[in-house]
Amino acid sequence: MSELPAPEVNPNLLTASRMRLAEALEHAEQLHGWRRFVLDPMALLQRMRVAPAVAAAIFIIGFGGGLGTMYSLHLGSSSVVGHPEIHNMDKASFGPVRSIEVQPNSDQISINYDRVLTEKVQGSANDPKIQELLAYAARNNDNSGVRLDSVGVLAKKGEDPAARETLTYSLRYDSNPGVRLKALEALEPYVKDDIRVRNAVLEALLNDSNPGVRSGAIHLLAPVKADTSVRAALQQLAKEDPNEFIRSESKRLLQATPELD
Repeated sequence: MSELPAPEVNPNLLTASRMRLAEALEHAEQLHGWRRFVLDPMALLQRMRVAPAVAAAIFIIGFGGGLGTMYSLHLGSSSVVGHPEIHNMDKASFGPVRSIEVQPNSDQISINYDRVLTEKVQGSANDPKIQELLAYAARNNDNSGVRLDSVGVLAKKGEDPAARETLTYSLRYDSNPGVRLKALEALEPYVKDDIRVRNAVLEALLNDSNPGVRSGAIHLLAPVKADTSVRAALQQLAKEDPNEFIRSESKRLLQATPELD
């Protein structure tokens, strides 16, 4: 690795990384006492290097607890709406094939495979279970249309911190510019008072690959143009951004910002 040339750090990436580091440090909490061992198992293992039997016992207990959790989740998976459902296995979809066994001297074959059942849940948008599923869909679904629908529902719940966190995640990481635009619009009321939202919008302005998202981001940041991080980003963009609109808009906002003493 030492023989490889060192990559040049992009100024936009450096600025965004510093903002995210500052945000993370602002909300970080040092772990003390038993919480350190629960949330940082390596610290516990380092103290137990001379006690392999105890370490093995902890592993067995943890493995057993995991099996118990899986069993509980399995029992509750069919009662999402509140009552157990009896599924028609003929309507299940084929899942992964686990193994194929050919019987010797016979044309008989045994195939072990999973079957996938579709669940449906209905409820209020204020229902924690509904919100949990919406957040999961926004973060993990391969269908961009489903992610867009999920963000659209969560956009109406922006006052809820969990919904706002999911919207921020979608703005930062979703691969579809339409989903990012939808999340950006939903976050507009919170740019002024929520530093995490402001940093996410600033990241979009600096690094997003879509000109529409960047244009929307600079519009959202106009009311907070006097913020130190926003001002520094605007100064950088006004000088060297390849997008003519972003350059001119950055200059306009800087001219409308009072000089700081």
